[in-house]
Amino acid sequence: MSRVYLDHNATTPVRPEVLEAMLPYFSDQYGNASSVHAFGQDAKGAMEEARAQVAKFLNAVPGEIVFTGSGTESDNMGVLGAARMLAAKGRHVVVSAIEHEAVRGAADALEAEGFTVTRVPADATGVVAAAAVEQALRPDTTLVSVMAANNETGVIQPTAEIGAIAAARGVAFHVDAVQAAGKIPIDVQAWKATLATIAGHKFYGPKGVGALYVKRGFRTSPLYFGGEHERGRRAGTENVPAIVGLGAAAELAQAELRDKPAAIAALRDRMEEGLLASVPQVVRHGTGAPRVCNTSHLSFVGAEGEHLILSLDMKGIACSAGSACKAGSAHASHVLLGMGIPANIAQSAVRFSLGRSTTTADIDRLLAVVPDVVKKLRAGSPSLAS
Repeated sequence: MSRVYLDHNATTPVRPEVLEAMLPYFSDQYGNASSVHAFGQDAKGAMEEARAQVAKFLNAVPGEIVFTGSGTESDNMGVLGAARMLAAKGRHVVVSAIEHEAVRGAADALEAEGFTVTRVPADATGVVAAAAVEQALRPDTTLVSVMAANNETGVIQPTAEIGAIAAARGVAFHVDAVQAAGKIPIDVQAWKATLATIAGHKFYGPKGVGALYVKRGFRTSPLYFGGEHERGRRAGTENVPAIVGLGAAAELAQAELRDKPAAIAALRDRMEEGLLASVPQVVRHGTGAPRVCNTSHLSFVGAEGEHLILSLDMKGIACSAGSACKAGSAHASHVLLGMGIPANIAQSAVRFSLGRSTTTADIDRLLAVVPDVVKKLRAGSPSLAS
């Protein structure tokens, strides 16, 4: 049975061009980028080329890019590192209620250290209003963290407006841009971001590598100790093959931003229109708000989301309930609850996320399978449909 992959927000396959760029650094060009001899300097040169590629992708300068081991590490460095560094100025942090677990967990950790955290909810469309963020600011606020695009609903947040408000108040602004990368332009200058996060495996690069933009002149408290790597900002021997892959993926994504997202959005819209027409009682989350091109978060009221995902997997179709970092959790999505969605509707949600390889045939197969699967699940759980 052939399989259909509609979970690109969880991870994407490494592009052949990216793999080709990485391969030499697993074998012949194996030097440690911190070594002063020719082997090391060859590796360092490749790493600095990747730093320039990532900087261009974010509209930054190379010296503002810190390579990390993941998007989660970058988010932790951005939120924990910034808040701790600024603690002498104030110990109040503002985050949105719909952030990824990497930011949510970092905020929880700050609370355990004695910081105060305000969590700003989204509206019913999934947008965190800039005015709501502004209202949450206090004289002792030092950091705001709001994602660029939500990983579950795909809703694009007003980062430029929020960044302008934070800048006017002298507050640092962190943006989790992990799900925005490769789907919408990332412009840390327009966003007035102090820090911004990306992860390679979300846009056809390798797993195990991410980057944190740190605005020139701003310092974060390090999470790791034991070396002067990344200009003293992140100790540990750099993963040169993955960093090279991240740079190559960023360059390719930048080149395709004009055309590829529109083609993917057309398939996403075809899918949504077909499902809404063929399956009753479907709620589309994010309606009325701008969304990234590939993401559709739908609640099939009366059909438990995890059961629907497993049933579709048995039919050869891969999708998810939301963040892969919370896969297997029985709890309703905190994103949907943060939008004011009732728990019974939130628990029936499924996320379909398309990618470069998604075809019309894939969408047609989904449309042929879902109606019967939902009907059978609803028949087995009639109380949920009421």
